[in-house]
Amino acid sequence: MNAANLASASPALASLRQQAGTWWQARTSRERQAVVVVVLVLALFAAWSLLVQPALRTVREAPAELDRLDAQYQQMQRIAAESGALRAAPRVPPSQAALALRAASERLGEHGKLLQQGERATLTLTGVAPEALRGWLNEARSGARARPLEAQLQRGPAGYSGTLAVTLGGAP
Repeated sequence: MNAANLASASPALASLRQQAGTWWQARTSRERQAVVVVVLVLALFAAWSLLVQPALRTVREAPAELDRLDAQYQQMQRIAAESGALRAAPRVPPSQAALALRAASERLGEHGKLLQQGERATLTLTGVAPEALRGWLNEARSGARARPLEAQLQRGPAGYSGTLAVTLGGAP
């Protein structure tokens, strides 16, 4: 606020103060006490709503949130350990990787068709259950050291459909 606005606001503020003082003096002692009680109740409500209640909610919800975050951290640690173990695992020869990938794909039956071109393989899925897809991915990752390159999957009522491209034998 600049000085000109402050100077013009000052007489208006003084007028409001004078009106409030006149109104206050016109009240009886009992009315003044009632106004003070109402103002105190409103101040306590505002302090409770803005300061105390959020802090209490945080204290009450903190243990559950810490447990959730701890479980998430442990899951990330397991994934990191598994990733480290897969990185440390020796490379699989391309022929052995192809055999492992074909074996995993045969478990999908008519729901999965594998097309292999060199170190790249593309799996076409039609209505594969989530558990079967998860099993295929785990087997392809651990047995063939296959790494996903791209996935175009849609989830329908019968399961997942689409394509999944991987590279074999841990090749980049």
